[in-house]
Amino acid sequence: MTTQHLLIVDDHRNIREPLADFLRKYGFRVSQAANGQEALAVLKREEIDLVVLDILMPGESGLDVCRRIRETMNTAVILLTAVSDDTDKIIGLEMGADDYVTKPFNPRELVARIKGVLRRVEALPRAYSRLDAADIHFGDWTLNTNTQTLSHTSNPGETVELSSIEFRLLTTFLRHPKILMSRDQLLDHVSNRTASVFDRSIDNQVSRLRRKIEDDPKKPRYIKTVWGGGYLFSCDVVKP
Repeated sequence: MTTQHLLIVDDHRNIREPLADFLRKYGFRVSQAANGQEALAVLKREEIDLVVLDILMPGESGLDVCRRIRETMNTAVILLTAVSDDTDKIIGLEMGADDYVTKPFNPRELVARIKGVLRRVEALPRAYSRLDAADIHFGDWTLNTNTQTLSHTSNPGETVELSSIEFRLLTTFLRHPKILMSRDQLLDHVSNRTASVFDRSIDNQVSRLRRKIEDDPKKPRYIKTVWGGGYLFSCDVVKP
């Protein structure tokens, strides 16, 4: 069994290093980064399973790093926040974080959260773990992952904007073309069940996305419903 590789990102060395040592005792392989720039460099050269990411850092914040991770990677993210206000937590979850832990925290609680997130992520079938290209093509559409917009081959100069949830839902489908995904898997991946404000029916989210990409949402070409099973993205995905 391959050892799961974690990345700890925190500008406080007295937090980062003891936490890394603690997690190694639980059998994890651990890398460290002191800021967002270092974290992104590690993610480019290493296969990371999960990032433990401090929100409040000088320079690029943890929320900025989370957004950049989610634009191109399927890597799991747990946010560390010293802020008791729910605003940062909700923003982080909306950006695609899988969970959050408030400082100060019990390291054993963090281990439990890490194991829980990894179980959810590993239960999700994968075809593409990364979407590195800025433009992803499927059918008659091109998704620009930088601007979170769609353009159609018939009118490439006009774009269709996606909400953050629609974008995460579409990129989840694009990472798993022609693979049946249950509603629970999609909901875990897109909205995170710890954020009740986003715990809406995945069927409603799929319907909204279909209205933007399907010629006839009642007879979908791209997102097929598999009765009793979930949804299947039936189109090939082309990355330049």
